[in-house]
Amino acid sequence: MAYRLEWSPAAIEDLESIALYVARDSSVYAAAVVKAILDITRKLSRFPFAGRVVPEMDDDNIREMFVYSYRVIYRIRGRIITVASIVHGRRILDLK
Repeated sequence: MAYRLEWSPAAIEDLESIALYVARDSSVYAAAVVKAILDITRKLSRFPFAGRVVPEMDDDNIREMFVYSYRVIYRIRGRIITVASIVHGRRILDLK
């Protein structure tokens, strides 16, 4: 049975910001980045534990997958996966 996938408002905003930022240099690359992020999140509904545990969190239910240079961070609660944030891999994760 597949898990239900949800997006937090913050993650939606992150994705939009990434698209706008990358599009300043290349709209084609921006579309490829967004597509890759969306593709990986769709797979999470079937394989939610495929991502690694976020090292800063040390919680088995908070995981991440890498897409290009971005960390797609998500939480597993019951049968629901919530994409919580998408951050650049070089950015320090703010845990506040």
